[in-house]
Amino acid sequence: MGNARPRPERLGEKLRQIRLSLGLSQTELLRRLDAEDLIAYSQISGYETGQREPSLQILLRYARLAGVPTEVLIDDDLDLPDKLPGLTNHEEIKRKFSPRRKRT
Repeated sequence: MGNARPRPERLGEKLRQIRLSLGLSQTELLRRLDAEDLIAYSQISGYETGQREPSLQILLRYARLAGVPTEVLIDDDLDLPDKLPGLTNHEEIKRKFSPRRKRT
């Protein structure tokens, strides 16, 4: 039927970085995400290793907890800010690779 959509390669790494930067255990993270009724804390490990992919609702909760736009989590070319939670104006977000310029 169709091809599965590609997964962001760095998503798990970023989700783990959020948890560690905030100094949270997986259980504490689940509470802070207010997702105890949505997922089991054991799923956090699957997200961080890339074995599982969180739903959009869970990604949004991660982004809000970290103070970053969801785009930062999804786009492999964007890095998380050095300090979390991030700033609401998102000025610290940097592209992993600089955008290509058109040749003239």
